[in-house]
Amino acid sequence: MESKTTHPSLTPTAPIMAPGHSYESISREVSDVVLEHNMPRAWYLCLFGVGLPLLGVLGLSTGMLFWEGLGLWGINNPVGWGFAIVNLVWWIGIGHAGTLISAILLLFNQDWRTAINRFAEAMTLFAVMCAGLFPLLHVGRPWAIFFILPYPNTMALWPQFRSPLLWDVFAISTYFTVSLLFWFTGLIPDLATLRDRSKGVRRKVYGAFALGWRGSAKHWFRYEMAYLLLGGMSAPLVVSVHTIVSFDFAVSVIPGWHTTIFPPYFVAGAIYSGFAMVLTIMIPVRVLFNMTDFITVRHMENMAKVMLATGLVVCYGYMCELFYSYYSGSEYESYMMTNRMFGPVGWAYWCLLLCNMATPQLLWFKAFRTKAIPLFCVTIVVNIGMWLERYVIVVTSLRRDYIPQAWDSYAGTAFDWAAYVGSIGLFVTMLCLFVRFLPMITIFELRVQHHEMERGEIR
Repeated sequence: MESKTTHPSLTPTAPIMAPGHSYESISREVSDVVLEHNMPRAWYLCLFGVGLPLLGVLGLSTGMLFWEGLGLWGINNPVGWGFAIVNLVWWIGIGHAGTLISAILLLFNQDWRTAINRFAEAMTLFAVMCAGLFPLLHVGRPWAIFFILPYPNTMALWPQFRSPLLWDVFAISTYFTVSLLFWFTGLIPDLATLRDRSKGVRRKVYGAFALGWRGSAKHWFRYEMAYLLLGGMSAPLVVSVHTIVSFDFAVSVIPGWHTTIFPPYFVAGAIYSGFAMVLTIMIPVRVLFNMTDFITVRHMENMAKVMLATGLVVCYGYMCELFYSYYSGSEYESYMMTNRMFGPVGWAYWCLLLCNMATPQLLWFKAFRTKAIPLFCVTIVVNIGMWLERYVIVVTSLRRDYIPQAWDSYAGTAFDWAAYVGSIGLFVTMLCLFVRFLPMITIFELRVQHHEMERGEIR
């Protein structure tokens, strides 16, 4: 009898949506946040007040960088890659979770993706935007970036198609384009809902982006075909994009980079950090915007399980690196690993092991998977650890490679940190604008789930 008084989302078989809702209540509760009838203004202004000043820091540091040049950053010879490439790989990894949740879980018909796929897709787009900013700045002359595009020009300048850096351009741009189309296609029915529930200028704007949606059988048929097709296109991109990013390192001959474990290791790390970031956003959002009925403990637990699984793959990658350095018999590889552990930045290596290997083992316990505050703390630690992992991979291999006479130290300057913190400001600002003007949860898919729950097809 005790189970009757327990909240449904806290039971061992937690439902995918809290009971007691109707079609109208689902549409009202999600859309009212956008239409300002249920917008928690104080919390929203606090979040926006954090993101906007940090975005100003990014603009100021970028302006100084364009004026003074890359000497403001800490890069040198031999460490030609610094914070910019570390941040690129970190942000691209974060951008993987949205497409994975939306595309692959859609293809596998996982119902629990519904309440979290919309802002996970938005997070993907914003993370890729932040990632694309750093190569643009790192080239030193971003106004000449168009020379990487294969177009006929009188200067006879052509891209080097064998360069993995050019592979990044095509991979990331393709990933962003397909993710944007996938995200917008999923928005169309909900934009029509907002059009019907709003007035004045908003009604016209939402109506324009709804593309004449009327909910007819023909519209739904075409929508489902297009959505499934885009999902099928997006699924292989989850694997291919970070695989290609790992080729930036793996195809070189630098000790610590030239290893075949990098492609799967980077993909697992990307999903790991991406799910951690989704949870970092999702846990506060479900409370601040009163979405606990739709984003339940079941969603948190399932995502924590995916984090645990991919975290174990990342641990396997760390062990493989240790084994390769020993079994290869190469003095350069063995010194690289010794330098990572006990060199000048050895602290970063041990911190990343603590963050990425030890801390996620707490997710074996149900209390850490189902309680918001412990799970939120774990995700923060994982995000820090994944940034440190990229820092260790980039910096330790470059600062000490083959020739001791060419060794040098590296440390990020205030402008390196300003660009990184500013990119977080861009990310937070874009998320705030998204929550303000678009539904953060898929309304029509929640209505479908409500219908299936009434029929007993899902629970």
